[in-house]
Amino acid sequence: MSLVASNPDIIPLASVCEDDEWICNFVLDTTDNERLAEWSDVLIGMPLAILGLLLLGVVLRWALHRVVDRLAKRAERGVLPDRIDVVNATRRKQRAATMAGVFKSIITGLVVVIILTMMLSQLGVNVAPIIASAGIIGLALSFGAQSLVKDFVSGTFIFIEDQYGVGDVVDLGEASGTVEAVTLRMTRLRALDGTVWYVPNGEILRVGNQSQNWARAVVDVGVGYGEDLARVQQVLREIAHDVWQDEDFDGVVIEEPEVTGVENLAPDSVTLRVLVKTAPLQQWAVARSLRQRIKARFDYEGIEIPFAQRVVWHREEKQAQTDQAEADEAAEAAEAAGSRPTTDQG
Repeated sequence: MSLVASNPDIIPLASVCEDDEWICNFVLDTTDNERLAEWSDVLIGMPLAILGLLLLGVVLRWALHRVVDRLAKRAERGVLPDRIDVVNATRRKQRAATMAGVFKSIITGLVVVIILTMMLSQLGVNVAPIIASAGIIGLALSFGAQSLVKDFVSGTFIFIEDQYGVGDVVDLGEASGTVEAVTLRMTRLRALDGTVWYVPNGEILRVGNQSQNWARAVVDVGVGYGEDLARVQQVLREIAHDVWQDEDFDGVVIEEPEVTGVENLAPDSVTLRVLVKTAPLQQWAVARSLRQRIKARFDYEGIEIPFAQRVVWHREEKQAQTDQAEADEAAEAAEAAGSRPTTDQG
């Protein structure tokens, strides 16, 4: 007869562990130590579970980031190849990179929150009150931080609708400049003079994007009223065509320039307009080059670019003329009085 059967007070070793506690059963079978088997879940099982959750979080984050990268690459390619759709190729890449960064940040935050919650549950913490408290706190914060929620919602629509991206030149009303960073909360702009503007997305009421898809250089030229306008327009067409054919502007000027004709009859000049469709952010360089060519060609052709002419009256001169006239009148009156004959009363 065995010792266990003869003494009912002795608990069998196998009863220390449950059937599904394989770590406890393994330690008990290996060491025959009940106390070590009881603590095996805490000393071995729990660290292994936490390490497994960490590895799960890392792998899940990596896999989801790979999915986002593939979607971003597909968005970069677009419908047409880059060699055909040159104007929008850079734009698509900027937008894809921005969207990928935002989605990666959101994925990382969600994975971290989920894995931490699972770790707390593994440690024996009741996560139900924590989740409920988080919901209540989130509701309270949503009322107390409505402007922050508004910024995040507006930022989401900025990304979805592709209103602007990093590198674009935009006008946001009070602030304008080149976009340096776009997040879900705010937009950072660099103005022409170097000023950095931080604009909350919820405060943006309108967006003027000067670098989306294509741009246009608008050059107004004033000539004298005595010039032959038909000849002037022909000269402007030749200058614009030279810009269109110039190899330095290959891929920059994307359409044949247009001379629209007389735009304004100003007091000092007749204004004609030249329109040049360009690649994004290239309109200013094209306009500067076009003005320089127009000035040189007009000088060669003898076409007058008039300057403002005004007649200026100075108050001092007018007052001096008035004083002189009064003095002349007084002198004439004195001379007339002195020349009158006098009567001798004696």
